[in-house]
Amino acid sequence: MAETEVSLLEQLDLSQLTCLNEAQEHTLKSIVANKKKNTGSAYLLSDADEQLLLSLPFSQTVKVRAIALQTSNVAQGPRKIRLVINRPSLSFDDVEDEASVVQEIDLSEEDVREGRKVPLRFVRFQSVNSLHIFVVSNQGGEDETRIDAIEVFGTPVMGTRDVSGLRKVEDE
Repeated sequence: MAETEVSLLEQLDLSQLTCLNEAQEHTLKSIVANKKKNTGSAYLLSDADEQLLLSLPFSQTVKVRAIALQTSNVAQGPRKIRLVINRPSLSFDDVEDEASVVQEIDLSEEDVREGRKVPLRFVRFQSVNSLHIFVVSNQGGEDETRIDAIEVFGTPVMGTRDVSGLRKVEDE
């Protein structure tokens, strides 16, 4: 039985959401607060340099299949990203150590311009409570990195913490 892939933004635990090096006026929360892909004018912008460390905690365990990052300014769009999972607290020092990195991805200009879905090594993302995205560099070597929208695709793991949305499925 194939699982249906859905946006996992609706599973975000917004109270635990964090982003290191975000500009005060342009935060991660501003682009994911609706728990769906941002289509408004809000965007996330880095502060001191081009690096960002986004922590996306989920309200239940999920399987992550793909992610998409989109920007309206390609030169400021993320290029190299590193993904880490299930770390309650994370610093830039932690993600510089490649031992904790589950997958490293080089995004193309088209990936970030179009918000293309980038498949992940699915076997490594089977039981995810939090996904951490470390933006190492951006497309144009700019001082700031800009992300207009984030999307995380996958499936909730049945039988975990948040069962409020489950309904009985009748036999066909």
